[in-house]
Amino acid sequence: MELFKIPTKKLFWAVCAVGIGGAFQYGYNLSVINAPTTHVQKFINETWYSRYHSQLHEDLLTLIWSVIASVFTVGGLVGTFIGGHAAVKLGRKQTLLVNNVVAILAALFMGVARPAGLFELLIVGRFLIGMNAGVGMCVQPLYLGEIAPKKIRGITSVSINVFLTVGILSGQIVGLREVLGGENSWPLLLSSCAIPALIQLVALPCFPESPRYLLIDKKNEYQCQKALKSFYGVHHYQMEMDDIQKESNALNGEKQKKILELFFDRSVKWQLITIIVTNIGQQLCGINAIYFYAEYVFKKSGIPIEKIPYVTLGTGVCECITAMTCGLLIDRAGRRLLIIGGYSLMALFCILLTVTLTFQESYPWVPYFSMSAILAFILSFGLGPGGVTNTLTAELFTQSSRTGAFIIGGSVNWISFFVIGMVFPFIVNGLNQYCFLFFFVMCILIAGFIYTIVPETKNKSFLDIKDDFQKLNYGQSYKSPHQVEDSIDLDETM
Repeated sequence: MELFKIPTKKLFWAVCAVGIGGAFQYGYNLSVINAPTTHVQKFINETWYSRYHSQLHEDLLTLIWSVIASVFTVGGLVGTFIGGHAAVKLGRKQTLLVNNVVAILAALFMGVARPAGLFELLIVGRFLIGMNAGVGMCVQPLYLGEIAPKKIRGITSVSINVFLTVGILSGQIVGLREVLGGENSWPLLLSSCAIPALIQLVALPCFPESPRYLLIDKKNEYQCQKALKSFYGVHHYQMEMDDIQKESNALNGEKQKKILELFFDRSVKWQLITIIVTNIGQQLCGINAIYFYAEYVFKKSGIPIEKIPYVTLGTGVCECITAMTCGLLIDRAGRRLLIIGGYSLMALFCILLTVTLTFQESYPWVPYFSMSAILAFILSFGLGPGGVTNTLTAELFTQSSRTGAFIIGGSVNWISFFVIGMVFPFIVNGLNQYCFLFFFVMCILIAGFIYTIVPETKNKSFLDIKDDFQKLNYGQSYKSPHQVEDSIDLDETM
């Protein structure tokens, strides 16, 4: 097979260099904030008392802590917009490199907060590291989707979810009280985000810019060829070069489309609807709610409080395993099977979780079924929605629309993330264990939408995928340029 003739060693290391400062950083800072909750709240109380010689009201303490935790999502939203625009102006690689400076600044602010006696610096640091994550999660899939040949574009894009889950797991491990989760070490814990940033600053300059960006956006054919030769070798780059030139010719000098232009562009109508639905679904399916409120869920499952951090660690291991499994399957099984199957299984386990939580006090063995349902839910997410969503966003758009699409998809993802973080406690209080019925409905609706609308994209060029959507965008009478050419050739032979 041609796939195995392509040298992929340098491509593999490029994926690692990009992932460590992108999805890994996001996942790490998503989970690392959970461990020092009690210690940071104590620090806030002590700081308040030293300033005003009065005890901080419990409601105000909760509000300050909520701001520290949730400002990460606000930074992520801002970073998505910055990253999308910077990726066009500076290039994918340069944007990722500059982004590491933001992470180092964030680490500095969070590291000096306690010695300086300023809990406000934690808010600034969390905002900055959120902005870093927003830039990384916008630009990383852009870069990876553009450097990978179509036969392994799926597994390359799924590496985003692999690094994200490894980041979550690393944050959980480092956050254990035996490591950096203790009362005196939490400033080191929060400032440890500088390490992935430094690694990327050293590693990423060894790899070239995105070849598609160089040719289609910068019109630099020489640098594009040089980048492709660097990734695939002088004997294997021509096929990708031809594919990029074909896309460049089809775009015919079309400039990068702005966000508002995409909303009014009929040619990307259903692609845009698809990424909005799938990015909302990735958050509203319940996965981040389980991570943010894992303690509540496991208490309901009957797990002893002192064991909860280690059970949560088990969920991280589960998601890492399924992310890697998804990477091995996506270019064989296809995108549709994995994402539809993932959401369908998640819907099933939402029902099981509702039933087991309802009857968990009836029998001593029922809580273990609740825990199993949670782990199975996480496995299903990693196998499908967690790995495939970013791949779809990278594949459904051609070069002129892709950056804007990632800004829109990323913004929807961060806003949904923020909303579910704010709303979930109220859903829990109002519905108790029946809250998972809400997630059941979401999973069923999204699986149904993908089954009805989204075509299979594996082993297809970006132009082929665009043609697949045009019948939806323009109606059944639409003919692709390839079909028109075939008709002309047929008429000439008659």
